[in-house]
Amino acid sequence: MYSLNDYDYTLPQDLIAQMPASPRDKSRLMVLERKGERVSHCHFADIARLLSPGDLLVVNNTSVVPARLMGSKETGGRVEVLLLSYAGEDRGPQGRENLTCECLVKTSKRPRIGSRFHFNGGGLQAIVLGGADGLYTLEFQFKGDFATVLNRIGQIPLPPYIKRNETNPPPCDDRACYQTVYAEKKGAVAAPTAGLHFSDELLDKLAKKGVEILPITLHVGYGTFLPVRVTDIRKHRMHPEAYELTQGAARTINKARDDGRRIIAVGTTVVRVLEFASDPCGRVRPGSGECNLFIYSGFKFRVIDALITNFHLPKTTLLMLVAAFSGRDFILNAYQEAIRRRYRFYSYGDAMLIW
Repeated sequence: MYSLNDYDYTLPQDLIAQMPASPRDKSRLMVLERKGERVSHCHFADIARLLSPGDLLVVNNTSVVPARLMGSKETGGRVEVLLLSYAGEDRGPQGRENLTCECLVKTSKRPRIGSRFHFNGGGLQAIVLGGADGLYTLEFQFKGDFATVLNRIGQIPLPPYIKRNETNPPPCDDRACYQTVYAEKKGAVAAPTAGLHFSDELLDKLAKKGVEILPITLHVGYGTFLPVRVTDIRKHRMHPEAYELTQGAARTINKARDDGRRIIAVGTTVVRVLEFASDPCGRVRPGSGECNLFIYSGFKFRVIDALITNFHLPKTTLLMLVAAFSGRDFILNAYQEAIRRRYRFYSYGDAMLIW
């Protein structure tokens, strides 16, 4: 269970979802009951029937930043930049016209220190301050407010398996679709995709039923796209991601635990924050900082009772986390059933509820 190949499976390419279900909560839902290893099938809107009054549903309210910039070098060559450390907040006095940020940079040749990039629209430029192997520190120069410039010319950094042809309009507005309806805190370069299935109407129905909905924050970083490169997964190191768990949120979670109520995590990002912030007794501590918790088989879950998640890529830390919660054989068998039943996979795909 520690070999990378233990988390491999083969997926037909036509099952990789290229657009979300419409409306959001009409996606399919596979329900996995760990006790007895039972599997059933319904639609995501049935969550309102499956959850009970008193359940605590914990969501990730991070918001995806249009962090992908297309531009050119001074020599005319193309350059693609992905901002990694820009969280969307004010970074200085009003009217500040420069900002330093860690970025992934893709060019045909390694950029030199001091070289300059130009981006179409908004008069945005960037100077390379340092870096190597695709990861660089850039100083952006601009007029006015950087967030305004970014919203005008930046693109949503979709995962590479979602294909978009720039000559044709996409099948949906990714700026809206690749964002949860409760997104609030800017700073992610990828969406917490389990939350994409919730509509405002479904959340309202859950609240009226007595399900408590609690937001916390983890800004999904570029590490979510990085492959595991070691054959023994125990040697893998997670890329740290910024999180925030307020005192009020910690108090709500601990009260639910004391009352014997179920804590249901919406997505692997929520799982990682709650388990990272917990003590050996399963009580969570408020705080903010960086979370680098890697969850794999053998991990002792102390906080969550259930998990809502999407179907994940093979050999990824996301699949390893889900396997640790459900059992590796059970989850891989469920994936095979999902393939047979032609569920839609990955970010814009269908979902599963594991409890």
